Amino acid sequence: MEPSEASGQRDTQALLSTTQEMELRRRDYHVERPLLNQKQLEELGRWSSVTGTHQWRTWLQCSHARARALLLQYLPVLAWLPRYPVRDWLLGDLLSGLSVAIMQLPQGTFAVMSVMVGSVTESLAPDEDFLQDLNSTVNETARDAARVQLASALSVLVGLFQTLLEVCWKLPQSVVGTMVTALVAGVVLVVVKLLNDKLQQHLPLPIPGELLTLIGATGISYGVGLKHRFGVDVVGDIPAGLIPPVAPNSQLFAKLVGNAFAIAVVGFAIAISLGKIFALRHGYRVDSNQELVALGLSNLIGGVFQCFPVSCSMSRSLVQESTGGNTQVAGAVSSLFILIIIVKLGELFQDLPKAVLAAAIIVNLKGMLMQFTDICSLWKANRMDLLIWLVTFVATILLNLDLGLAAAVAFSLLLVVFRTQLPHYSILGQVPDTDIYRDVAEYSEAREVPGVKVFRSSATVYFANAELYSDTLKQKCGIDVDRLISRKKKLLKKKELKLKRLLKEEKLQRQAGPLEPAAASKGTSVSINANTSIRDIESNNMEGSKAKQVSAGKELEDTAASGQEDAKAPDGSTLKALGLPQPDFHSLVLDLGALSFVDTVCLKSLKNIFRDFREIEVEVYMAACHTPVVTQLEAGHFFDASITKQHLFASVHDAVVFALQHPRSGPVSPVSVTQL
Repeated sequence: MEPSEASGQRDTQALLSTTQEMELRRRDYHVERPLLNQKQLEELGRWSSVTGTHQWRTWLQCSHARARALLLQYLPVLAWLPRYPVRDWLLGDLLSGLSVAIMQLPQGTFAVMSVMVGSVTESLAPDEDFLQDLNSTVNETARDAARVQLASALSVLVGLFQTLLEVCWKLPQSVVGTMVTALVAGVVLVVVKLLNDKLQQHLPLPIPGELLTLIGATGISYGVGLKHRFGVDVVGDIPAGLIPPVAPNSQLFAKLVGNAFAIAVVGFAIAISLGKIFALRHGYRVDSNQELVALGLSNLIGGVFQCFPVSCSMSRSLVQESTGGNTQVAGAVSSLFILIIIVKLGELFQDLPKAVLAAAIIVNLKGMLMQFTDICSLWKANRMDLLIWLVTFVATILLNLDLGLAAAVAFSLLLVVFRTQLPHYSILGQVPDTDIYRDVAEYSEAREVPGVKVFRSSATVYFANAELYSDTLKQKCGIDVDRLISRKKKLLKKKELKLKRLLKEEKLQRQAGPLEPAAASKGTSVSINANTSIRDIESNNMEGSKAKQVSAGKELEDTAASGQEDAKAPDGSTLKALGLPQPDFHSLVLDLGALSFVDTVCLKSLKNIFRDFREIEVEVYMAACHTPVVTQLEAGHFFDASITKQHLFASVHDAVVFALQHPRSGPVSPVSVTQL
């Protein structure tokens, strides 16, 4: 074959392929399949329940792979440390660890944790318990020892709100030197951060502004004498050496158990919240169980060495991130540096101004403070989330963190229940020439299928909103179902009483004397049917009004005849026969695609819907149930002789097509009454 011919064939094939692809794009989406109810769908898909695996069997399995997985799960450092990129991350982690370590010198781990622990130590070990008899002074040594034994606390902070009050009260007592120091340090830190942003592409790693500022401020404070000349508060003496391990006093456990539980919950909530914030920012996953184990182990071992309860700090985490920290190596460097300072180098940082530490924290809290801008975005996007944000903010300020967090969680749960009370209910219509159904109030081209109502709720149906679901369904259908059923029952009761009266008259006539032959011959085969129509009763009433002209035997003959006719065509109890208004639809389809679970109240509510609408001659179908919901319906014995899986369809369109093919022509035996 010549090269030109081969090239021409390839061009032809490419052209045909392109033409076929364009043709496929132009074609409408078209699928042909049979109409499927739930029973047929299970048979077609060969449905079978998933057999659950017992978790304890997995726990008892023993293998090399499982042992390795457990080791890496509880010691994740063994997983990432061998793959640690030394050249790329080590310098950043070192600088970040040193920056955070210097900030740690005068403080506890997290300010709010300090507030909570401090309140416990003050309440259980007040100054009045350590007054000396001679001069009524406080024995600080004994007091501090007791407070360390109670909560291993080195400092006490008041609540955030009372902190604000102290700032306002002491504004006139502000030290000019301290304010100037903090201002200069803050400006330097902001400038360094701006430079890091501008030169980000040209610098191998960010400039460690916090580390350089803290070292420089310490040197300037020592050389100039900021404390003595200008009254600038400095870190001061840092205790040297490690305290030997001491077993905790178990007699204090009963007093501290409540506060310890609150601190544990708040500490874990703070840690996992911060972890998820940074995980979303940098694209990794946080194992909440591992975080809980790490915090528990840290507090358990630290408590033996009389350490402060630990958690995470937003400010120090931001400093670590902004100074180039990438892994736990930064935390390890910070901890090692703190250990060296405690053992040997503490005196080098005695002249570090506290104002510089405060400036570093405030500057690095910029991202946290910028969260106030979320108020505007949440107002536009989701006002329920904004309400949760505001309640959490106010509650934590007014009630302290533990009570505020508990109040915010309780409010969030109540809000979830409240939101399920206000779902979006809608009547669906078919989008032209599709099998898609949408809210007719939102889609102008969506049209209701004649004779069929399709109803949908945007929330699952359970005990809290089941009654609202039923009431809204009846309202959306445009007919007072309960009133119609009540009128129907009253008319049937009236008809039944009328027939009983006629039977009584017949009995009296028999007892009074022989009847005419025609009446006597037919009186023995009288068939009384509760479905006798209103017209029959009216006919009998007219005959009764002419009792002077027509004999009682003739009246009973006509009644018996009408009863026999009703026995042949039992439509006397229909709405039409009773003279009641009929719904303008013969079928109701419940779109249950939003259901994620069903409880007993939901099951009873659905059964009552079937019963009520069948009473007004409307057949009910269900559609789009998820498999777990179908399983729960079966477990709750929802399906029976009157409601089968043939009333449940794979999609709304299947149910609508079936309803159009099988419109109800007469009454069906109603479902047994089920009360909520």
